[in-house]
Amino acid sequence: MEFVIAVLLVVMIIMFKGVKIVPQQQAWIVERLGRFGTVLQPGLNLIIPFFDKVAYKHTLKEQAIAILSQSAITKDNVTLQLDGVIYVRIIDPKQASYGVSDPYFALTQLAQTTMRSEIGKMDLDKTFEERTTLNVNIVNSLNEASTTWGIQCMRYEIKDINPPESILKSMEQQVTAERNKRAQILESEGARQAKVNNAEAEKAQHVLASEASKIEQINRAEGEAQAILNVADATAKGLEMVAIAINKAGGKDAVALQVAEKYIEAFSHLAKTNNTILLPQNTDVGSFVAQALSVFETIRTANNGTPNPASKGPWNSN
Repeated sequence: MEFVIAVLLVVMIIMFKGVKIVPQQQAWIVERLGRFGTVLQPGLNLIIPFFDKVAYKHTLKEQAIAILSQSAITKDNVTLQLDGVIYVRIIDPKQASYGVSDPYFALTQLAQTTMRSEIGKMDLDKTFEERTTLNVNIVNSLNEASTTWGIQCMRYEIKDINPPESILKSMEQQVTAERNKRAQILESEGARQAKVNNAEAEKAQHVLASEASKIEQINRAEGEAQAILNVADATAKGLEMVAIAINKAGGKDAVALQVAEKYIEAFSHLAKTNNTILLPQNTDVGSFVAQALSVFETIRTANNGTPNPASKGPWNSN
């Protein structure tokens, strides 16, 4: 009876060791007699006790591993303090077990050295501007080296880039100077545009004023010309009417009377402007009128070719 119980206990122990339940998203490496045997998939698995042994247990989930802060020197010899986060997952449990002793540690060390190498290829300004490119280059370098480790780098992110205090002050001064420069440029551009606008407005004002002056002068000249024409036309019509009136009966007498009146009127004004007056020897009004009419008759005869018989009177009987 005791023997039977002992056999049952041994069988139960053997059966319990031979049953393995693997959780989801895990892979267990089984070695048989010290050599690689198989990879247990999630779920219920049976192994041979004493011959098979679970040597490694790997999780297939993506894991985030912090990269500790480290120093790196840029292409322009500036020392930076950088840290980051690397996201990895095991894609080949066998290679992760036998390709490297500690895949996560190896990958973090490779990430640090690769980051130093990539930083050394860039200037200080480029490290801030091309952070995405830097992350991509580090991921590509890690995946090329970790192929035999059965682990894949999904992505890499740089968290902080800390330059020295002196560089920070220089960068702040550079940013301030750049902003002042842009402000001065914008201010000068505004002043220039204002001057251009004022000059264009002044030019337009002068052009409009000159156009208005030109139109005014043209209108004034046209008005003066029209006035001269009107005066000439009125004068011509007046002379025509005088000529017609002279040729009528009594016209000569009227002309003589008009000339006498003008003579007397002009003679009366001589002493108003000067104290010294030179008078002709013959101051007879009748003779002066006769001379004026004689000149008038001479001009008319020259224009008409023959004297007017009706013009003869007592003043030209000789």
